[in-house]
Amino acid sequence: MLLSRDPLPRLRRLALACALAGAAALPLGTAAAQTGDQPAAAPMMPKAPPPTFAPLARTQLDTVVNISTTQPPPGGGPRMPDAPQFPRGSPFEEFFREFRDRQQQQQQQQPQRPPTALGSGFVIDPTGYVVTNNHVVGEAAEIHVILHDGTRLDAKLVGSDPLTDLALLKVEPKQPLAATRWGDSEKVEVGDWVVAIGNPFGLGGSVTAGILSARARDIQQGPYDEFLQTDASINRGNSGGPLYNLEGEVIGINTAIYSPTGGSVGIGFAIPSALARPVIEQLKDHGEVKRGWLGVQVQRVTQDIADNLGVQEPRGALVTSVTPGGPAEKAGIRQGDVIVHFAGKDIKSMRELPRVVANTPIGREADVALLREGQQKSLKVTVGELQAERLMAAAGSSEPRPPAATGRTEKILGLTLAPLTPALRETFELDADAQGVVVTDVAEGSVASNRGLDPGDIILEVGQEPVVRPEDVISRIRQAREQGRKTVLMLISHQGDLRYVPVPVDQG
Repeated sequence: MLLSRDPLPRLRRLALACALAGAAALPLGTAAAQTGDQPAAAPMMPKAPPPTFAPLARTQLDTVVNISTTQPPPGGGPRMPDAPQFPRGSPFEEFFREFRDRQQQQQQQQPQRPPTALGSGFVIDPTGYVVTNNHVVGEAAEIHVILHDGTRLDAKLVGSDPLTDLALLKVEPKQPLAATRWGDSEKVEVGDWVVAIGNPFGLGGSVTAGILSARARDIQQGPYDEFLQTDASINRGNSGGPLYNLEGEVIGINTAIYSPTGGSVGIGFAIPSALARPVIEQLKDHGEVKRGWLGVQVQRVTQDIADNLGVQEPRGALVTSVTPGGPAEKAGIRQGDVIVHFAGKDIKSMRELPRVVANTPIGREADVALLREGQQKSLKVTVGELQAERLMAAAGSSEPRPPAATGRTEKILGLTLAPLTPALRETFELDADAQGVVVTDVAEGSVASNRGLDPGDIILEVGQEPVVRPEDVISRIRQAREQGRKTVLMLISHQGDLRYVPVPVDQG
């Protein structure tokens, strides 16, 4: 019986006795309240850990594989350095020739082995489909999958997705493989027991257990970060292995750890199955991943920004720019809108919108709810296809010095402001069609400096009103003070990137 396997029956009886004794010592008012018609609710007790993880391990170990990759050294192998030039017939020439001959002979006798890497994976289809991390196999020349019984199979890369660090492999087994099944990571709660199986340090078939420590972690690895955090021991070699719930369902793919030593310190991260499963299905069906595209840039809504926009609470994604000709512009979405609902899902934070849009089928008409000037509006947008990202090279330069004699300047909130002139465009390397008011200097320790404004930034809007002269900026700030506002919302262009910045107005 399960009860007979409880390792702490005496402690439980002792805890019950202590609870009864504590109840007898309650204050009179509390005791009286418990004698009414409504019985007092029993205190919530944490569930006892499962007596053993053996059944889960027994059924799932065969579904987890070790992955070995090989990669030839750069250039095909080490290259001997060129010999120095000596006069013909010199004894040094003969010495170096003999030295090079000996080195080449030793290399031929001891051929260089290609570097290898180890990781983990799991079988999702008996015909031989294996899920792992892209960083395990992305640059590999050869991929081998080692089953739990030691069988070694050559694997082919079906497809990979660097943005989510996922990859799908295919092996050709002689007989059907044991396959695991997906679980729903959305149903897992912080504090639930989880189990990891993988290949740490090449040891193979290792089982570790812990709890789900946190959800929706952003570890700055990609635009779709929503990692599960666990304290189950995860080490090098566990990458690509499964994270299970107690039903033996995969609710995550172990991907990264936080560690100052390189070993497990109880902080591991897994890609949730709700994010991974649709990506893997696309890789299986098409060999690539296609994502929805809206055509906006967004930023987080802070409490200061919410106050300036007339929004009751900081939620949604604030649109900082709209791509010309993109789906959002065609649907009527504007800069300064706050998207709070998209395709049937609430957008509680900025990070949620890119994931929701990416998972929306291309060409689908999606309902959008947004806040504009404190009022909610509903629109429909036809989702486009996200194309490959273009890399943009930005030339670095030292911080430009404010030029002299650039015309009239104004100072407020620690900002030195000037109208855009040809000289300032050249000094700060601004586009010829840039509009607004340029920041030529920022006082150290000022409120503007504390909010991240820099010389060369362009102020486009103040209080959601366009500005073209320094006097416009000062007028909007004074107006905000008269209205009793604590901050004023500025739209800032920093090297072409747009963002809203709430700047305090009660100083300066």
